Amino acid sequence: MKYKIFAGTCLVLIGIFAATGLYYKNQQGKMYDSMARENASTFVREHSQTLGSDEAKVTIVEFMDPACETCAAFSPMIKDMVKSNPGRIKLVLRYAPFHEGADYFVKLLEASRKQGKYWETLEVMFNTQQIWAPHHVAKPEKIWPLLAQTGLDLDRIKSDMNDPAIEALIKQDLADADALNVRKTPGFFVNGKPLEPFGRQQLIQLVKSEFESQY
Repeated sequence: MKYKIFAGTCLVLIGIFAATGLYYKNQQGKMYDSMARENASTFVREHSQTLGSDEAKVTIVEFMDPACETCAAFSPMIKDMVKSNPGRIKLVLRYAPFHEGADYFVKLLEASRKQGKYWETLEVMFNTQQIWAPHHVAKPEKIWPLLAQTGLDLDRIKSDMNDPAIEALIKQDLADADALNVRKTPGFFVNGKPLEPFGRQQLIQLVKSEFESQY
């Protein structure tokens, strides 16, 4: 009898925990939906780099770190999503340089933007990440020879990296990441909905769900 009572109590507690977790998830989803509608700038700032059409009804916001291995791994898949759905999906990149020294590479990336070489530079960074950031240890001196293939004016890059506006936008992105409870990279939101739980298939499913509801 005592065992049955104990087992029954455990089942009740499991049910309560499950219901509480579901309630919390639903409330969190409502919070992000409300934030996406009422404070869209938390997700997308004027300085944010985008890929895809502004008319797209599905927006993927990614908080990324150039030194993040998972960010590099996800990049080709996300770019393919945008390319395969012209005019319907837009990618918005935000910065969350959590790894030590990663802000250096964000500054470099933003400086490359001034020369119209943003995406080319990011691709080189991700493809050679194991050279300039092995095991997430930033080695700034290793990146410069690798950038020659982009056609960048490297002297100008070194100067433009010191633009105070770049430092300001990094601080803004980090503040927004904190407001959205982004604690690790990459941090994804699709039409304001956070990717939870995290995973490749989960991201595909979330994008698919939003795509079907919008189109």
